[in-house]
Amino acid sequence: MVSSVSLPQVGVLSLQGDFACHQAALTALGAEPRRVTLPQDLEGLDALVMPGGESTTMLRLLEATGLRVPLETFVRRKPVLGTCAGVILLGRGAEGLPASPLEALDVSVERNAYGRQIDSFHSPLEAPVVGGTFPGVFIRAPRIRRVGPGVEVVARRREQEGGEPVGVRAGTTVGLCFHPELTNDLRFHRWFLTEVAKLRLPALETAAAGPAAVTRGGSA
Repeated sequence: MVSSVSLPQVGVLSLQGDFACHQAALTALGAEPRRVTLPQDLEGLDALVMPGGESTTMLRLLEATGLRVPLETFVRRKPVLGTCAGVILLGRGAEGLPASPLEALDVSVERNAYGRQIDSFHSPLEAPVVGGTFPGVFIRAPRIRRVGPGVEVVARRREQEGGEPVGVRAGTTVGLCFHPELTNDLRFHRWFLTEVAKLRLPALETAAAGPAAVTRGGSA
């Protein structure tokens, strides 16, 4: 008799932004992504991804959909990964927002700190938590200006003196200034699911995967 395997239920905030790419990454790793657009969509989730997009629009939609209060509760109790606009919403101190961010991460974040859309760029990152160098994709990216006590830096820009922080973690909350979902490299998603959220990914456990590098083209 074959027993059914329960897949991790990982929500993707889908009010606006590049949520579809995160869904694809989660599916490739063997998790079951669920779009989150209303408060009831948070029920039963093991973790949540907050994608890039327009942080001002996202905050307005959180109020309009009634998601603001339940999301504030969720991000303090369950594992959350925020990328680009996601780290703005998880952090504190960002200016020009229509409402205060969620303040789940003790970091100060500056919006659009690298410039406009035409100033988007790629930058190699140093990220020991995923085994070394990672391809950073920055699109109208925010900048982490202050890292509070108890917050771990998990990714830095390699070419800058001192290694500017572009990825942080506090407990089960992770914020990234870049877009891992826009690459073929799934290591940050895998690290978040397995090491941060402590979720079992049956597909990875049964696959004959290589040591550290996991891509969409690999066995995962």
